[in-house]
Amino acid sequence: MIDYIAQALGLPLLNPIKDTKADFEHGANFAVAGATALSSAVLARHHVRNPATNSSLDVQLQWMKDHFHKFCHNDCERMLQNALFMVGEIGGNDYNYAFLQYFDEARDTLRIQELVPLVVAKIKHAVEKVISFGARTIVVPGNFPMGCLPIYLTKFGLESEVDEFDENHCIWLLNSFATFHNDRLKKAIAELQDKYPYVTIVYGDYYAAYEQLLKLGETTGFELHKACCGVGGLYNFNETRMCGFPGVKACRDPERYVSWDGIHLTQEAYRMTVDWLQADLFWKLRCHH
Repeated sequence: MIDYIAQALGLPLLNPIKDTKADFEHGANFAVAGATALSSAVLARHHVRNPATNSSLDVQLQWMKDHFHKFCHNDCERMLQNALFMVGEIGGNDYNYAFLQYFDEARDTLRIQELVPLVVAKIKHAVEKVISFGARTIVVPGNFPMGCLPIYLTKFGLESEVDEFDENHCIWLLNSFATFHNDRLKKAIAELQDKYPYVTIVYGDYYAAYEQLLKLGETTGFELHKACCGVGGLYNFNETRMCGFPGVKACRDPERYVSWDGIHLTQEAYRMTVDWLQADLFWKLRCHH
């Protein structure tokens, strides 16, 4: 999504911070695939394992601090006054790992809900850190409606009663959880805005953008819940034979699908999501492009 946001602002695409030969004049991307807001140690105390990476939000913030130390030469406030900071979307993987590892207990979200105040506090801390680096314009995205993703529809949806799906054929329980996180994140953003009136801090409504994508897709013949790249089952998803495994093929027309691999969106879906966000966000950010 960050690529389409950059394009919408007329900026070059962001280079990943670990590309030592890259040009960072127009910004940098500190994100890591599979990263969580909370550290692996904190997650482990809640019986959640991150199988992908130890580069949690704190690690990424340290990279940012080190980068600005070299890049700004003690002049960050001036150099970053017109920069846009995207803090997230982060936190989704904390919950993904918890739900997918707690498969037998997925109906009871109370244990996983204990993570929400910790995740939101960590994101809030990250926003304060980037403000201390010199950020003056910040978007803090919320989580997607996780109950709409093929990975969850396959894992939890097949045995569900019809009334456990919402009007978008998404799992109501999981979407309620995503809303629970987003509501608390919005409250944290409001508190930050009060504390830092000289900074513009805006909530990025990825949840509403995704819902809009489903509504648009319904009228334009999109495949809403089936993965383009996958194999088997109602949603073309099998966690033992995922996209990228030998013999697993992609569809011929990914531009007609919302989901790429059952977890991530297709490029076209990301583009459409950003189109909605652009209309929703840029006026709040007072962006002129």
